[in-house]
Amino acid sequence: MFAPERIVMVAPWMVLFMPLFGFLVLAFFGGLAKKQGRQQGMMVIATSCVFVSFALALATVWGLMALPAGDHGLHFVQPSLPLDWIDVAGFTIPLALLIDPLSASLMLVITGIGFLIHLYSVGYMSHDEERVRYFSYLNLFTFFMLVLVTGGSLALMFVGWEGVGLCSYLLIGFWFKKQSASDAGKKAFIVNRVGDAGLIIGMALAASYLGTLDLMELSTGAVAGKAEAFGVFGPFTLIAIALFIGACGKSAQIPLHVWLPDAMEGPTPVSALIHAATMVTAGVYMVARLGALYTLSETAMWIVAVVGGVTAFVAATIAIVQNDIKKVLAYSTVSQLGYMFLACGVGAFGVAVFHLVTHAFFKALMFLGSGSVIHGLSGEQDMRQMGGLRTRMPWTFWTFTAGWLAIIGTPFFSGFFSKDEILIAAFDHNTFLFGLALLTAGLTAFYMSRLYFMTFMGEYRGTLEKAQADHGSHAAHAGHDGKADNQADNQADNQADDHGGHGQGHSGIHESPAVMLIPLFVLAIGSVFSGFIHIPQFVEPAIRVEEALSHPAWMPFLATAVAFAGFWVAYLMYAGALREMPAKLATKYAGLKDLLDAKWGFDDAYDSFVRNGVNGVVDVSERVLWKKVDAGWIDGVVNGMGRLAVELSEGGKLLQNGLVRGSALSILAGAVALLSAILWAQR
Repeated sequence: MFAPERIVMVAPWMVLFMPLFGFLVLAFFGGLAKKQGRQQGMMVIATSCVFVSFALALATVWGLMALPAGDHGLHFVQPSLPLDWIDVAGFTIPLALLIDPLSASLMLVITGIGFLIHLYSVGYMSHDEERVRYFSYLNLFTFFMLVLVTGGSLALMFVGWEGVGLCSYLLIGFWFKKQSASDAGKKAFIVNRVGDAGLIIGMALAASYLGTLDLMELSTGAVAGKAEAFGVFGPFTLIAIALFIGACGKSAQIPLHVWLPDAMEGPTPVSALIHAATMVTAGVYMVARLGALYTLSETAMWIVAVVGGVTAFVAATIAIVQNDIKKVLAYSTVSQLGYMFLACGVGAFGVAVFHLVTHAFFKALMFLGSGSVIHGLSGEQDMRQMGGLRTRMPWTFWTFTAGWLAIIGTPFFSGFFSKDEILIAAFDHNTFLFGLALLTAGLTAFYMSRLYFMTFMGEYRGTLEKAQADHGSHAAHAGHDGKADNQADNQADNQADDHGGHGQGHSGIHESPAVMLIPLFVLAIGSVFSGFIHIPQFVEPAIRVEEALSHPAWMPFLATAVAFAGFWVAYLMYAGALREMPAKLATKYAGLKDLLDAKWGFDDAYDSFVRNGVNGVVDVSERVLWKKVDAGWIDGVVNGMGRLAVELSEGGKLLQNGLVRGSALSILAGAVALLSAILWAQR
């Protein structure tokens, strides 16, 4: 009954089904539960479905590892339903999954961290009137993300790819009454469609040149393929570059990175789930999955490495000047994703997946930790209004500390191991890329330490408690005249509603409830110990690319020294003797600060391209596509056909007048014409 073969053939489908089941229950019965005041039960159902999915994922991994190793020592199965999904002219795509160490690792990350984020959301969204809708979106997202990483073909992976894009749009714009949230959702959707165009082209090229979209066949076929030198744009290069364009959109790489920072308009747990732990890593997963194909193209590998390295550096520089705690973490995510692509571009695909897993723990921890801070400060996100929270929110502080130590590369924390291997891989491949990666590591330590010190150290700089004290004093003097008090209360409630209702029922800075702190503790443990699991060795057989790194003995010491330098500078400038230095540097290098504040001009350039001037996309669409092509030509043809029909009918009315003698005359004319035609034919 519990044979490994049986488990790995059945359990993966159940892993997918459980979050889909949760979504369907909430979608069909959520409205009734809301009317009856039973939304809490719906939240429990959604969270429980993801927990069961995680348990089934564990069973799947156990069953997979218990199977005898096959080709290249690889444990894998392709459980399929008894039908072909697509069958056109002999081109067949079965409805099959691919379960191997790579997809199994991602299954555990998605369901495990997904469950913790669902649990955290029970507390974070407890006062939001639309929390059932929120949890239904989370369940649907989890389902599509699982389809993405377990799909056995590019076509099935594409279904999950588009599904998570849809759910991302819904969750980013969850508070759609806020214009900024609505705009952010649309921005994410549109930018991702640009990347998806490249993905579709890559799939079409793969089907045309290689005759298959099956992921295992693509990998095994690539192993036997002929490599294409730098500058040669053969089929492997074209396929790899087109697919990478899709990866740039989904994983927020330059120049398609602009959507992710704005996506912080969604609820903070959404930022943790979609934009730190799962969805944005989809592009990294796809490139790693097809690592054997990418290694056949020197051009594609060079593009992946350079785009990843430049993205890591540029995003890190932007993070330095951000004051919104979630925006700092957002640009940090973009930078860390660049690190992963840099690893892929230098052939260290397993190392990229290693950093993907460790990053999922510590970045989800810090996003949820920032949500706990925002909750405790009744919606405040500006770090300049924080400080001194280590004593006010001790549990949040200590768990956040674990994530901070991991991301800056502190020895024996998870980020230290995975980032160290990326630096080694870059060092083995290219000196410039290694220098860029090392510099980015120092910047990461600086801006994350800046966030840490501004949020938790020093004295509290905000106005929350002062405003509440003033409010209480006013109430005491006002006696029973509660008009001003009611206005202040309404304003506070409106602000709290914008942030999921957190902060209601509290006065002053407060620690988060246990349901929000438990996930932080679990993620903190993962941030400390996940680096001791050697993921590269586990997933390399699935990638079919052998990675041989040099591991110089001095690299850990150099990486640690760079991280310490970034930490020490941040300490001096934001908690030590040089606290006046940031303002002086901002004045002295105003041009550079303006450039970083403008995010290197990417958003301005896109806005100019789309909106500004007579040749902007909006203007051209209005003048040419709308007024000339659509309204002028297309509508003109359709309206012209209508007018022609009217004119013909007007002429026809002369014959169809209802008079008997007119009908008799028509019959006689027809008979004469028919007889004349017969006589003419016999002539």
